[in-house]
Amino acid sequence: LTVLPQGLAYATLAGLEPQYGLYSAFVGGLMYALIGGCREVTIGPTALLALMTSRHTGHGGESGPHFAILLCFLSGIVELAMAVLRLGALVDLISLPVTVGFTSATALIIGASQLKALLGIRGGSGSGFAETIKTVIEKFGEARVSDSVLGFASIAVLLAMRKLKDIKTPADASKGRKTFGVALWLFATARNALLVLVTSSIAFYYDSKGERPFILTGTVKSGIPGFHVPPFSTQLPGPNNTSTEVGFVGMVSELGINIALVPVIAVLGNVAISKAFGGSGINPTKELVALSLSNIVGSFFSSIPVTGSFSRSAVNHASGVKTPIGGIYTGALVLLALGLLTPYFQFI
Repeated sequence: LTVLPQGLAYATLAGLEPQYGLYSAFVGGLMYALIGGCREVTIGPTALLALMTSRHTGHGGESGPHFAILLCFLSGIVELAMAVLRLGALVDLISLPVTVGFTSATALIIGASQLKALLGIRGGSGSGFAETIKTVIEKFGEARVSDSVLGFASIAVLLAMRKLKDIKTPADASKGRKTFGVALWLFATARNALLVLVTSSIAFYYDSKGERPFILTGTVKSGIPGFHVPPFSTQLPGPNNTSTEVGFVGMVSELGINIALVPVIAVLGNVAISKAFGGSGINPTKELVALSLSNIVGSFFSSIPVTGSFSRSAVNHASGVKTPIGGIYTGALVLLALGLLTPYFQFI
């Protein structure tokens, strides 16, 4: 209920078609269930890695997915090398101010990047924080009232529903009140999926009448992704329907420092989540192996870079999950959604 709407959103944040978020959400859970050591951790796409991936997906054509998939593969290779060299403990050397500053800056950039969609403004939004804000201000007159109302109303509803899970049921409460408390917690935990369901139903209703008051996601490719070797070359679109082939060296040059930065950030987040829920008994090297194989194997199924998600891991913890096998359940649901529900994702 949490990973489906998040996966679609993070793929869009990465500058890719929505289905790539779902492709990235099932392999990691399966691999971590087999190798990982913390029962609460759930592997999949995250906002931070999606934002870092988006720097390389704006060339058009199939080059965007190709760069994202190759980044996923190379990130896994770097993480595997870190595991072999037992460098997992090095993440403890990254100071707290650096981590907080990086995370805070990322939050600002992610928020700014979503303003265009929130206001219903079409077109590009810039490549950086300042440029994005400038573009939104210049195009503010193009904002669509219906999209803006729906967007801000959705934010208000999500914030209100999040507060519901903080309501505590007294230990000596009656059975009926305890049952109501559990139902309230489930309602609050599934808020993302429930809101997507309600708003999609509204969009479907208007679409059935031939009206399009909202900008929709559009067609989401259905079906389980095939097994393919990660792309080591791609075609960059050029003028007059021409294209230029870029080989492996050129793609690596385009990915640049992110080949090292993405896996470091992924490891930092995954180990931090594992320690937060699993305590000091977590083996950093084992976590590195699980994360590296999630990315390497995932890249053969068109995945973008993945790591542990704190929000989804927190849901696992609150749900009382007992083993990492819960990742298999999540992966199975994602595959089921890819096979059966994708025709309805276009109304999100």
